[in-house]
Amino acid sequence: MAVDTRPAVRAGRLRLLPLVLVFLAAGTSFAVVMPFLTLFLDSEVRADPLRVTVFLVVAPLSGVAVAALVGRLSDRWPIRRRLLVGASLAGMVGTGLTAFVRDYWILLGLAVTLTALAGSLLPQSFAYARQLFDRDSPGRAALGISAMRTVFSLAWVGGPPLAAVLLSVGGFRLVYGAAAVLYALAALIAAIRLEELPVPPRSAPDERGADPPGASRWRLALTVVAFTMLQCPLTLGVQVLPLFIGRDLRGDPADAGLVLGLCAALEIPLMLGLGALTAKVRLRPLILLGGGCGAAYYAIAAVASSVGVLLGAQLVNALFIAAVSGVGIAYVQDLLPGQPGRATTLFTNTFPIGAMLAGPLLGLATQVGFRWAYVMNTALCAAGLLVLLLTRPRPRPAAPA
Repeated sequence: MAVDTRPAVRAGRLRLLPLVLVFLAAGTSFAVVMPFLTLFLDSEVRADPLRVTVFLVVAPLSGVAVAALVGRLSDRWPIRRRLLVGASLAGMVGTGLTAFVRDYWILLGLAVTLTALAGSLLPQSFAYARQLFDRDSPGRAALGISAMRTVFSLAWVGGPPLAAVLLSVGGFRLVYGAAAVLYALAALIAAIRLEELPVPPRSAPDERGADPPGASRWRLALTVVAFTMLQCPLTLGVQVLPLFIGRDLRGDPADAGLVLGLCAALEIPLMLGLGALTAKVRLRPLILLGGGCGAAYYAIAAVASSVGVLLGAQLVNALFIAAVSGVGIAYVQDLLPGQPGRATTLFTNTFPIGAMLAGPLLGLATQVGFRWAYVMNTALCAAGLLVLLLTRPRPRPAAPA
């Protein structure tokens, strides 16, 4: 007699619903604030260009350091749910104060403390999701992580337009006030609906005293370098796109919104598709495919003669983003079994580091030509792909009979 497993599947989906809501609230809070940060510093705080630059460098560096520390702590004690609550509350207080404070140095202090701690909410959410999938459905962990990444993408689809409306209605006080409410909602859901998970089990050395499964420090470092190279073009490509369309392609700079919107629309189903494919295909080939697509897209963009060429190449660009940003999280998590907090933080930190590297490259492109930004992106993707190829895992020696 066959056993009906549908109630169990339904219960598993309901168990994920609170985590999905945390992802959505946290992602929307990020997406509401971040696109207008420079405008806020310039128009509301009256910061000069040097202070704006210092803020845009110091804030993400602080976030990287705090997230790395929180990631290590989260794998040592069963406190991941409490860290999610704490990071959400830090974001609530930080954005709530920012709604009223206009002193530059106080805001910088908030950025390197409360806002930096709130930045750990994203990697810890992915780490919590990975730990939950490893416990309940290990074979679908990569698919689950990709699905959660699409929730974050959806938040970024709706967040900036929502922020624009709030800005026109009530100014930055309403924008940061809405972000504080979203952080509070994430904290409430995490505190009431999420369970505290035990410390993830780590693999122990085998009988011969060999190291437990996992990547060596050398391979891990090269993987982080590779993903940083692959993440940098994402920021540089977006920053230069309106300028490239307006000056080199003789188009309307507003067409950049059309290009980015089409990419986002394609990116979400591709993330889900690649996630489903991980049940049959190993993660490494998908990552290598994504890196190759990145090099191909930016090479096409470098020689594009019209906006139509860019629009036609967005499928390749979306596949690149889906593989690197979606499957990439599970790929790095697999390199450190039993350490989802540290692994996820290593991956998510590659984006702000890559974004900081994009700044000087954008400055160089303004001097030599905007097409060269896409040439540099092509070189970065090719270099990242090469480094990933060099990190091929060595076969483990067979145990003696």
